[in-house]
Amino acid sequence: MSDPSPVAPSVSAVSPGRASGRIPDLNWQDAHRASIQMRYSDIDTNHHVNNGRYGEYLENARIMLMRDVGLWARGERTVLARMELDYVQEIRAGQDLIVESLIERLGRTSWTVVARILADGVPCAFSRAVLVRVNPQHQPEPLPEWAREALGTLLVRP
Repeated sequence: MSDPSPVAPSVSAVSPGRASGRIPDLNWQDAHRASIQMRYSDIDTNHHVNNGRYGEYLENARIMLMRDVGLWARGERTVLARMELDYVQEIRAGQDLIVESLIERLGRTSWTVVARILADGVPCAFSRAVLVRVNPQHQPEPLPEWAREALGTLLVRP
């Protein structure tokens, strides 16, 4: 007797070199780029990057973005309020990793970063993260104009 349950498509069903429909076609050419160093401990027994490491890669890229636009040097504090992550294609041991990030939205106290992880130039994951600016007591604070200007250089454009 055959099993009537649907079979989920395998990760390899994504065409190499093409972004999946789960990764929006944005102005990635304008994105902040962060090179990520893969570590041996990132690899699991299937010889691909463990799914838990993707969040670390994205976190490192957000910190580099904050550093590169000047928020880090000014002592800005942010907390991660929400993160969505779509796994599109596996990342294999030894691939070169780049995270490209754009600012999707600037709110009153928060900003939304969309990012994609590329392995050897192939988009493998898409993320949306909401960061909230907080004061030393971890209470939300409005984004100052200088931060809006710094982040505005990376805005998603039509």
